[in-house]
Amino acid sequence: MSFRSFLLILGLALPLQAAEWKLVWSDDFDKPGLPDPSKWTYEEGFVRNNELQFYTRSRRENARVENGLLIIETRKESWRNPQYDPQRQQRSWRLSRETADYTSASLITQGIAEWKYGRVEVRAKLPRGKGFWPAIWMLGSNQEKAGWPACGEIDIMENVGFDPDTIHGTIHTAKYNHVKKTQKGAKTMVPRPYEDFHVYAMEWNENQLDIFVDGRRYFSFTNEKSGSEAWPFDQPMYLILNVAFGGAWGGQQGIDNSTLPQSMAVDYVRVYARR
Repeated sequence: MSFRSFLLILGLALPLQAAEWKLVWSDDFDKPGLPDPSKWTYEEGFVRNNELQFYTRSRRENARVENGLLIIETRKESWRNPQYDPQRQQRSWRLSRETADYTSASLITQGIAEWKYGRVEVRAKLPRGKGFWPAIWMLGSNQEKAGWPACGEIDIMENVGFDPDTIHGTIHTAKYNHVKKTQKGAKTMVPRPYEDFHVYAMEWNENQLDIFVDGRRYFSFTNEKSGSEAWPFDQPMYLILNVAFGGAWGGQQGIDNSTLPQSMAVDYVRVYARR
């Protein structure tokens, strides 16, 4: 095949591929200040996985838009835990800490925007340092009623600071999850994702879920048609962008305070539906 023929075929293929999708939701982070409240809300407090950070709400030090980027920043600072209860602290790790030593942010679209099937695409640059655990992921909108993992979880991107050049894509369901050590996922190498922006994406339909980095698919999960315990992904899901510090995975090999503050920078978030 001649080079000219190759360019012609490529030129025909790209418009056809683009024609498969229509943009249905996006944030290009072009308005400085707090993240757009019509698109994002927050998780707050000590939320999961015995992580060290307290997620704050509507606080520029932890989540802000500047220079066309969303910045989710983890900081070393003392922060009072309003849920602290010395009478009940033995029952819950969330209640046992009177103060947090770290703050960060977790932005979510829960109650604002949710999607069933399509393509989710996030261009981001990750933080660097032992203890960090940034993630781009989705949960089933019924999670408060069904609970985890029955609601379904799609990890479009996870990274841990002690293994900085590895990107993980994973799904969790009632049948396949990390508690049972049956989770389904894959990992791929992305050199220095803390120095450059990369596009982390997921495509999802009624039969299959695919996860990509920079257009390269590295994980697929197929609907085995055995019911909702294996495939809860036939319902709407919402998006989460967060930077955790320490915890069950991020803190497995310790933490390094000297790297703080650090942030995940997000250039854009785009959600597409098939035409």
